[in-house]
Amino acid sequence: MNNIFSLAYEILSWKVHRALIRAKLEPYLGFLHSAQYVKPSLVCDFQELHRYLIDDFLVQHCRKLRKKDFMVKTENLSPGKKGKREYLNDSGTDDLMKELDKFFERRVEIPRIRVGQGQTLEILINEEALLFARFLRDERENWTPRVEVV
Repeated sequence: MNNIFSLAYEILSWKVHRALIRAKLEPYLGFLHSAQYVKPSLVCDFQELHRYLIDDFLVQHCRKLRKKDFMVKTENLSPGKKGKREYLNDSGTDDLMKELDKFFERRVEIPRIRVGQGQTLEILINEEALLFARFLRDERENWTPRVEVV
């Protein structure tokens, strides 16, 4: 199960990273997570806003999984030591990716900045990055994250 959560968090991370770049923010200069050369700490900070949604989605998704959706691989765990790990098979991974795409394209009840209508979760992530960037540049007096209710 751990690898399923890791994959979904990685997809969220890419979407957040792209949103921060579009907002002209430096993804490696975060506030909550430590600044490390290879770790985009602002991405890590910002994805915390939406991680609970991924968790909820994955709990629901994993309830539908069966033993046939997994495969076992023997891997080198350390020099001279092998172990077995369980992974989603190709079909299970394809299904997860399709469901994640639908998840990010689902409508949320939070109105868009300019239009005032509902939007997709992915657009919400992009808008929050823009609003946060405006706050950092003193173009907004404050910033309160708009988050979707589960």
